[in-house]
Formats: sequence, structure tokens, C-alpha cells
Amino acid sequence: MPRGNAIAQPPRRVPGNAIFFPAAAAYAVFVLPASVCSMLGMIGIFPGIATPAGHAHEMLFGFALAVVAGNQLGPRTRSSLALLVALWFFARVAFLFFPGGALAVGANAGFPALLAWHLAPRLFGSAKKWRNQSLPVVLTAICGSAIVYLFVAHSPAAPATAELSSYRILLVAVSLFALLLLFMGGRLIAPVVAGQLHRQGIHMVARVQPRIEAALIIVMIVATLAIVSDGTPRAATSGWASRTAGAAMVVAGLLAALRIARWGLWRIRGRADVLCLAAGYAWLAVGLVLLGAAHANVVLSRYDETIALHVITIGSLGTLTLNVMAMTWLLRARRNPASTRLPAIATLLLALATVVRVYAGAGPLEPRTMLLIASLCWSGAFAMLLVLLLRVDASGAKRRT
Repeated sequence: MPRGNAIAQPPRRVPGNAIFFPAAAAYAVFVLPASVCSMLGMIGIFPGIATPAGHAHEMLFGFALAVVAGNQLGPRTRSSLALLVALWFFARVAFLFFPGGALAVGANAGFPALLAWHLAPRLFGSAKKWRNQSLPVVLTAICGSAIVYLFVAHSPAAPATAELSSYRILLVAVSLFALLLLFMGGRLIAPVVAGQLHRQGIHMVARVQPRIEAALIIVMIVATLAIVSDGTPRAATSGWASRTAGAAMVVAGLLAALRIARWGLWRIRGRADVLCLAAGYAWLAVGLVLLGAAHANVVLSRYDETIALHVITIGSLGTLTLNVMAMTWLLRARRNPASTRLPAIATLLLALATVVRVYAGAGPLEPRTMLLIASLCWSGAFAMLLVLLLRVDASGAKRRT
């Protein structure tokens, strides 16, 4: 009980991004080159990321979900944030070394479950329009796919069946992350572009573009549900579900490209940070068209899904998450996001990583070398982000120069 007239102070709250953004950036620096080296047989101490499925798991549910946590949690009490961070950390360590162990399964199921429990009630309660309701639905579905993947991957089913089912869940997760990037990227880029153009004396008419946004949500939901319904083996001729998913993703990619064109980005001056965000959105448009064409066996084969998936994950997911973390951090520090060149250089490194990974099987160097180069470019990009996060204090003052 407080003494005299003293009033009990509410527990101090800490922004989720203050912890999760540096943690996600540091993990991004480490996990991709470690996974590539593990898959190439160069190191053997990380069995969890020595397979394509494990590699995808950690990029989506390890790295990307940590960025989502930092972006969406908002201020939290120290105890609740500490529990989330501890679950995420132990999930990463356990999956790296003992991917099939009880600790890995428990922590990797516990983190997304607890994250959804924190996010869903607030977001569902604050969203009024159906387009806004799609955000908590997608976030909850992403967390759910992380949990379902664990139980499918470690189910007693035949290995071939479990592998196909787990691959399908990972593809569903990529589709959900793509929808999240389409929604959040548009909501972030449009007002920033409008504000910059206004300062240049230009009025921007097409901002959020609600009709295109609504169409993007609908077609990506159709694509995701079609992937869930698709039981076709990866190498087989596409069935109706595959063709439906592919067509929906192609439409989504074209709509995203139209949305970018209507922003009039060529009129922006002196805002490399805005163009970097738009570059991530453009990678997403290209990746969705490629993934849709591959998924429906139109022009590209089902084996070309891997190329399209890396355009989405490295080019779009990597570029957008890096620049969102940098911009959010600088704005919290009351700094102009255009005041540093690090995010722009990092964006160029991610573009190089994407191109090298796409041509890893057809480039001038052997595939192993190109995969290593792509992973090091990714790692270098997020190392630059980590330097930025460590140098700039949330209060606005530099820790060190």
C-alpha cells in the first residue's frame, strides 16, 4: 500500500520495437549465411537450418515474425515484453540446435500464440472497416501457420506426406506475409509520399487507393485459400486450386504495380528513404507475378517457384522490413529518416542479393559461390541496419558516432 499521499505509479512500459528490432536485425545478420553454409555442408552445428524447410521456417517465423512483433506490439510492461522476448530467443536457439525437440516445439508454438494473444484483441477492437479488420485476421493467421507448421512437420505421417504438407504451410505463410506487406506497405508509403510531394508543392490525388487495396485483400485471400486447398504434388501439373492461386497472385502483382505507378514516385526529390520503401513494394509486385505464373504452370514451371519465393522474401520482405525498422527507429529518435545513407546502401545490397540468388543456377559463377555471395549481401545489409539501431538512441541523441 502507498504511504501517506503517495500514489502508486503504473508499471513503466517499453516499446516493443526497442527490443525486437535490434534482435531481428542481429538474427538476420547471422541466420541467412549460417543457413546457406549449413545447407551446403560447410558447417554442421545447426541442424535446424540445414534444410530448405528449416531455412524458410527461421526466415519467416524467426526473423520476420520478430519484426512483426516489434512493429505491432506498441508499449508493453517490462514483464510481458520480457516473456515474449525470452520465448522468441529460446525458440531460436532450440530450433537451431534441436529442431525436433520438445523445447523447440514448445517455444516455437508458445511465441506466436502469445504474440497473437497480445495483438488480436486490441487490433480487432480498434478496426471498424472491413479492410482494417484484415490486419488482425492476417496477423492471427500468420501466428497460426507458425504453430500448425510445427505439428505437421513433426507428425507421425509418412515423410513424403509430411514434407508436402509442411511445404504447403510455408507457402501459405509466404502468401499471408505478402498480403501483410501489401496492406502495411501501402498504408505506410502513401502518406509519406503525399507529405513529401506536398512539401514540393505537388498535390497527390491517389493515396491509399481504397478500391485497389480492397481488391488486393480479396485476391490474396483467394490465393491463400486456394493454396490451402491444393493437394497437387509440387512437380505435378497444376490442378484447379493451383491455377486459381496462380491467377490470383498474378492479379495481385499487377494491382500492386498499378498502385505504385499512381503514387508518381518519379516526382520525389531528396527522399531516398521513400524510394527504398517503394523498391520493396515493387519487388513484391514482381515476385507475386512470378510466383503466380510458376504456381499455375504458365510460362514458368513449378520448380521456378523457388526463384519467385526469393524475390518476395529477399527482395520485398527484406527491403520493406529493413526500411520500416530504420524509419520507425529514426522517427522515434526525432531524426529525419532521410538524414542517413545507411538504409539506402543496405537496400542496394538487398537488391544485389535478390538478383544473385535469382541467377544462382545460371550465372557466371558456380551456384555455391553465388548463394554465398547473396547471403553475405543480405547479412551486410542488416549489419548496416544494426549499426544504425545501436548508434541512434530512442531519445534522439547519438550514443556514439
